[in-house]
Amino acid sequence: MALSKPLYLNPDDKVILDSWLRAGTTEQRLVMRAKIILAVAEGTTHRTVASRFGVSVLTIAKWKERFRAGGPDALRDSARTGKPRTYDEATEKRILVKLDEPPPKGYVSWNGTLLARALGDVSDDQIWRVLRRRGISLERRHSHCVSTDPEFVPKAADIVGLYLNPPENAIVICMDEKPGIQALERAQGWLRLPNGKAITGYNHEYRRHGTSNLFAALRVATGQVTAKHYARKRRREFLDFMNSVIAGYPPETELHVILDNYRTHKPKEDRWLRQHSNVHFHYTPTHASWLNQVEIWFSLLWRHALRGASFTSPRELRRAIDQYIEAYSEWAHPFEWTKSTVYPTGFTAKYTDLCK
Repeated sequence: MALSKPLYLNPDDKVILDSWLRAGTTEQRLVMRAKIILAVAEGTTHRTVASRFGVSVLTIAKWKERFRAGGPDALRDSARTGKPRTYDEATEKRILVKLDEPPPKGYVSWNGTLLARALGDVSDDQIWRVLRRRGISLERRHSHCVSTDPEFVPKAADIVGLYLNPPENAIVICMDEKPGIQALERAQGWLRLPNGKAITGYNHEYRRHGTSNLFAALRVATGQVTAKHYARKRRREFLDFMNSVIAGYPPETELHVILDNYRTHKPKEDRWLRQHSNVHFHYTPTHASWLNQVEIWFSLLWRHALRGASFTSPRELRRAIDQYIEAYSEWAHPFEWTKSTVYPTGFTAKYTDLCK
């Protein structure tokens, strides 16, 4: 059997080929070619190498000559042009421009199929690729309310200042009402599914048994909540609740109360405030109830005690709320309040609910 023409393998090339064999991420085609070159360099005949690796003698000769001409890099595949791109940046711009146009008559918003029909030469799949890459959702909707209060900046700064740096020896309280809480009676409990799993929930059908109005005041420094129930939500009920709140503090205590602009909170002539000179009201800007920390507590009340619950009367509803307040008071603590960026057009702040 004739020997093949010897192939010289310098030490550096051998190191590279050996590293390809050891690396677990090397493409299998490169591993095979490295083995061929190493075997040929040892003086093994083409036919023996071909039989060992299950390839033809011509394949052995091909990679041997490529390696002789260009070293290890010559064992890699040449770059291929591939299929020409069907869509380009101009196509993406057309999709985005179309989104700014009104949808077809009869539709309230665009979807992938409508966009494909309108463009004519772009597939649904390509449209969804562009939307995903751009982070655009055609179905997701967010509601937002921007305050138009001309005094937004000073009002917001005043409230946030009370949170971050309250007056010495003063008490800061957040107060609001949660009106019309419904006493709904509905079937609820555990349900076993055909597959053996058990879930808990409630029936979508219910009976109404009236409503109740909850007045609540949250002490910012401690997270403790004072609350009372009322059948109505008038100025009379508001003042009665405020009297009960301030009764829990010594008469000389300075109280700063944060509340919204509801008409029962701010009559033109406020005799009650004149009679209580130690109490100071701070009103949130319009459409900015998120500045009032008691709204955080209302959301906790809803999630923990009211959502999906069943009540046969307003009295039972009020009892459940009182039980939650009693349980909450055992682990209540201040909410963490953080301030974000101050923008030229106004001021924004956010709170972090630590009680989730």
